[in-house]
Formats: sequence, C-alpha cells, structure tokens
Amino acid sequence: MVNFQYKEKYGLEDFRAIMAILRGEDGCPWDRVQTHQSIRRDLLEEAYETATAIDSGDMENLLEELGDLQMQVLFHAQIEQERGGFTFEDICDGACKKLIRRHPHVFGKMELDTPEQVLAAWDEVKRQEKDQKTTAQEMQSVAAGLPALWRAEKVQKKAKKDGFDWPDWQGARDKLGEEIGELDEALASGERIEEELGDVLAAAVNLARLLKIDPERALNGSTDRFIRRYSRMEELAREKGQALLEMDLDSQELLWQQAKREE
Repeated sequence: MVNFQYKEKYGLEDFRAIMAILRGEDGCPWDRVQTHQSIRRDLLEEAYETATAIDSGDMENLLEELGDLQMQVLFHAQIEQERGGFTFEDICDGACKKLIRRHPHVFGKMELDTPEQVLAAWDEVKRQEKDQKTTAQEMQSVAAGLPALWRAEKVQKKAKKDGFDWPDWQGARDKLGEEIGELDEALASGERIEEELGDVLAAAVNLARLLKIDPERALNGSTDRFIRRYSRMEELAREKGQALLEMDLDSQELLWQQAKREE
C-alpha cells in the first residue's frame, strides 16, 4: 500500500504525484516498464479520442478525454525526468516562452488586427526560430507522423506562399483527372502503381484544400456513410432470409443501391 492522501478534489500536483507513484518501486508493474516509444500510440489514440469528443459535442466525454490526453503528457514527462532529462517544469517553461515569442502583438509592440495577420506573423516567427530560409525547409519540418492527408495539405499550403498553386479549384480538378489517367496507365503496365495512386490522393487533397474542405473530415464522413449503408444492407439481407456472405456481388450491389436511395 503506497503512502497517498485521498482527497475530495485533486489538482495538477496530485496528478503528477500519482504518475510518479505509478512509475515508482511500489507502483504499477505495467507503468514502470513503459518508454516513450511504447506509449507513442497511446498518445495518438488519446488525441483522436479527444477530437472525437469535440466532434460529438459531448462535453462530459471531452472532459474525460482531455484528462487522458494530459495523462500522456505527464507520463512522458515522468519518464524523461527519471532519465535525468527534461521535467514537466521544463515543458511548461518552453511552452510559455513559445507563446510569448509567437504573440508579439500581445506581449510586444507589433500591431496585428486580423486572424490572417496573426497567422502570418506566427509563421514568420516560427521560421526564424527554426532558421528556415527556404520553403522546402518549411515543408521538411512538417511532422511525418501526421495523418497523410493532413500532411499533404500542410505541405501544399507551404507551396502556396510562393505562388505555386492553382488560381481556383477548377485547375486542381483537372489535375486530379490527369493523375487518374496516369494511374490507369500504371495499372495497364503493372509499374509504378503505388506512386501514381499516391499522386491521385495528393491531387484529391489539393482539390479539397482549394474547396476549403478538410480532407480528413471528408474521408471520415465517407467512411461513416459506408458503415451506415453497410448496416442497412445487412438488415435488408436478413429481411430476405439471407446473409451478405451468401449473396453474389450483383445481389449485394442491389442492396447497396437500395440502402443509398433510402438515405
């Protein structure tokens, strides 16, 4: 039994103390053996679960998920502190200094009146901090761990600053058609299929960006519709006394089209 004071309400220091206890000698066997790498996926999953709570508008769930996300921050900080590296205080210090540097219109004398001006100033300060002298260097700094659609969108936005962009969505739509044609050629030859498919996806992201559509949201919406329609297909098949697995593709397609019409 560890020495711990139970309370009616806990705060940040209690949160940190609990994490230290869990990692301690008398703590949790699972928590003790974790590393930055072993809980990397947990951090990503908690971030996505937090985003899901935001999208659903469920504030009670958001409260819980933000706590889980904060736990991941404290977990990594505790691991690093034990290794003699940075501490949670170092994280807070760095974050505060970054916010001050990147808001010169609040903490300095710069005058910025619009959100667009603020974002431009933020990007410029970021470039100076990272000593980025070219747009290509900015592109290389976009996190490779981002979802691929978001990473493509962010890189394309970097190119736009140099004027390397379509004037409107029509040009991007034409480019998408061109890339699909090149994919067809790759499929016919059996060569460079993955490369050409990637170009099709990138072109689709570019079109979404110019249409001011979040490509991740668009694809998730499509997946949700697929699940909803598939669920209805299963219901329709059961009404016929069949299972989808027992039906041929043409029969399944008829159910799919019916499910689609019913929406």
